[in-house]
Amino acid sequence: MSASATQTAGEVSMGIKPPSHPTYDLKAVIKLALAEDAGHTGDVTCMATIPFDMEVEAYFLAKEDGIVAGVALADMIFEHVDPSLKVEWMRKDGDYVHKGLKFGKVSGNAHKIVVAERVLLNFMQRMSGIATLTKLMADAASPACILETRKTAPGLRLVDKWAVLIGGGRNHRMGLFDMVMIKDNHISAAGGIVNAVKSVDEYLKQKNLEMDVEVETRTLEEVKEVLEYASGSETRLTRIMLDNMVVPLENGDVDVTMLKDAVELINGRFETEASGNVTLETVHKIGQSGVTFISSGALTHSVKALDISLKIDTELALEVGRRTKRA
Repeated sequence: MSASATQTAGEVSMGIKPPSHPTYDLKAVIKLALAEDAGHTGDVTCMATIPFDMEVEAYFLAKEDGIVAGVALADMIFEHVDPSLKVEWMRKDGDYVHKGLKFGKVSGNAHKIVVAERVLLNFMQRMSGIATLTKLMADAASPACILETRKTAPGLRLVDKWAVLIGGGRNHRMGLFDMVMIKDNHISAAGGIVNAVKSVDEYLKQKNLEMDVEVETRTLEEVKEVLEYASGSETRLTRIMLDNMVVPLENGDVDVTMLKDAVELINGRFETEASGNVTLETVHKIGQSGVTFISSGALTHSVKALDISLKIDTELALEVGRRTKRA
C-alpha cells in the first residue's frame, strides 16, 4: 500500500510479487504457521485476558534500521485470521525504516490481532533481515547482479526468495526442476565436466525441454574444457559458474585474479557467476571483476532477523525501547 492508505484485511495489496512456483501454496504455509501456534486449544492467554469483543489499535514499530519486507504477506495473514481488520501501512515492501518508526497500523478485534501477531512478525522479521542484507549486497555488487541460492529455510523457500526480490536482488533457480545446474557431484559421477555437459545436451534434446543450463567450474582448466566443447558442439549451456575462484588473503582481502582470468577466457560467450567467499566486505571487489552474477548463500542461510514489533500500547513500548536502546 502507498503511505497512509487504509484497507481491510480482505483487500490484500501486492507490490513486489512473490516468485512463481508450480506447487508451492503460500496460503497453506500461512495456515500451517497459525495452526502450529494455536495447537488444539487456541490462544489460552487471549481467551483468559482479553474480552472477545474488545477492539484496539496496534502499531508496527521498527526497532532497528533496515529494509521492511513482508508487508503483503502480513496482509495475507490478517485476511486469514479476520478479514474485517483494518490495516494501514505508512511504508511498503522494499522501503527503508529507521529505529523507532511507526510504519503500520492495524485496528479491529484485539483477540484476532494478538493471535496474528507472532506469526506475521516471524515472517516479517526474517524477510526484512534478508531484504536488508540483500540491499547492501546488491548495491555493493553492482554492476554484477546478486543472487541467493537454494540454502533456504525448509518450507520457506518461496518466502525467502521473495525477500531477496524485495531487497533488490535477483532469484537463482527456484528448485531442482526449473534449471539444469551441473555441480561437482554430477561432474564426478558423469566422469568429467565435458561428459556431464554433453549428457545434459543429449537429455534436453531427447526430452524436448527448454531451460537454462549452468555448469560449475573449479579450475581454469575446467573452464577451458567447457569452452572447447562448446566451440565444437551445439550446446544448451547458458552460464558458467566460477566456484571458489575468489581466494581469501591473510589480511582479510581477497585475490580475484583467477576469477578475472576465467571471465576473460569466457569473453562474453556465456553468462558468468561467481560463487564462494562472498561477503559484504568482498562483494564489491568481486563485482568489479566482470562477472554477470554473484551468488551468496549467506543471504538466506545466515540471516539476522530485523527487529520489528506490533504493540497496542505504543507509548509504553517506545519508552521501554528508548531505555534499552531499541527505539
